[in-house]
Amino acid sequence: MSRIPFEQLPADVRQAIAGKTGAVHRAVTAPGGMNSGIASVVDTDSGPVFVKGIPADHPQVGAQRREAAVAAHLPFSCPRLHWHLELDGWSLLGYEVIDGRHADYAPGSPDLPLVEAALSELQGITAPADVEIKQAVDRWAQYAPPDAVQHFDGDALLHTDFAPDNVLIAGGRARLIDWAWPTRGAAWIDPGALALRLMEAGHPVGAAIESARRFPSWRSAAPEALTAFGTATASLWREIAEQDHAPWKRAMAGQAATLERALSTNP
Repeated sequence: MSRIPFEQLPADVRQAIAGKTGAVHRAVTAPGGMNSGIASVVDTDSGPVFVKGIPADHPQVGAQRREAAVAAHLPFSCPRLHWHLELDGWSLLGYEVIDGRHADYAPGSPDLPLVEAALSELQGITAPADVEIKQAVDRWAQYAPPDAVQHFDGDALLHTDFAPDNVLIAGGRARLIDWAWPTRGAAWIDPGALALRLMEAGHPVGAAIESARRFPSWRSAAPEALTAFGTATASLWREIAEQDHAPWKRAMAGQAATLERALSTNP
């Protein structure tokens, strides 16, 4: 998605934002990311605000609206949503600014305990009943064995994508960002998703699974549930790599296959 600077938003949109924040003095376009038509850190009378948004007719606008709807239910490890505006063809979110850096998942990184602490906090959150979000059973139905997909069912609020770009380290804490795909399901799914990303960062599969075992939800999951997770994860990433031969996606497919083999013998 092409990105525009804050100053190119329609005048009435910028005026509506100023109505929420006070006068806007400066806006700096944020680097990275591909899913926002605008992503700027805006200096205002009320302090800095991270403004992200997409055109209201964009196919991904539903995901942004889900992100806004679930924001009030997220723990402290996630940034605060200050406001949500929809006008003049734009859907916009105004977030707390987190002055941090992306997490380092390398073996021995001091960020790892912080990431685990943030995920532990999230593990205690129940998915809100009044927000329409994806069900884990539905998300993994075409990838998990038919007789095992029921293991993905649950009431936990899941993030499911622990790529380092989605975790910021700031103030001695890890903060989980990018909630476009909140999911309701079994709590053990998120530790499994993190384990795969640890493997991507260089952790041996045994060490990655051991990290998942530090979470009570993973330890209490049925072995067949974890085996099904390995199967589903490998199938999903195989499909992704077949559709797009980018080297990192092919590498992730290989890591997912390794995780599948390990979970089938020692979940």
